[in-house]
Amino acid sequence: MSELTELYQEVILDHNKRPRNYQVPSGANRHAEGFNPLCGDRFTVYLRVEDGVIQDAGFQGAGCAISKASASLMTDIVKGRTLEEARALFDRFHDMVTAPMEATADADLLGKLAVFAGVREFPVRVKCASLAWHAMRAAVQSASDPVSTE
Repeated sequence: MSELTELYQEVILDHNKRPRNYQVPSGANRHAEGFNPLCGDRFTVYLRVEDGVIQDAGFQGAGCAISKASASLMTDIVKGRTLEEARALFDRFHDMVTAPMEATADADLLGKLAVFAGVREFPVRVKCASLAWHAMRAAVQSASDPVSTE
């Protein structure tokens, strides 16, 4: 196993065991639920948005190591971002986990999120990695219906 693969696994395992932002942020004024019917992962993403900027983010729910780690990293990276920047991050992340390797040069721009680049090789796991992201995008758009990875 390469050093890079080991590092990626370490990051995912760390965020699974000790998820960051596993809470409802004080003053949260947007939220959206995400559900993966294939495996049962279910997370609710909470945002506190003021003047078009995500001031705080959190999540609650249950899921596999990949979905929980992805939610943890996602809530860290969207804090302080505008709603438009959060939408753009969703697009970049989604492209990274779904597009062919040669089409995802943006992975370097995503920093720690690049740990999820390998899930594109496992289509079922793409849904795990992107679940919280779909919920975040729905919260950004103030959608009220739960989002599904199906």
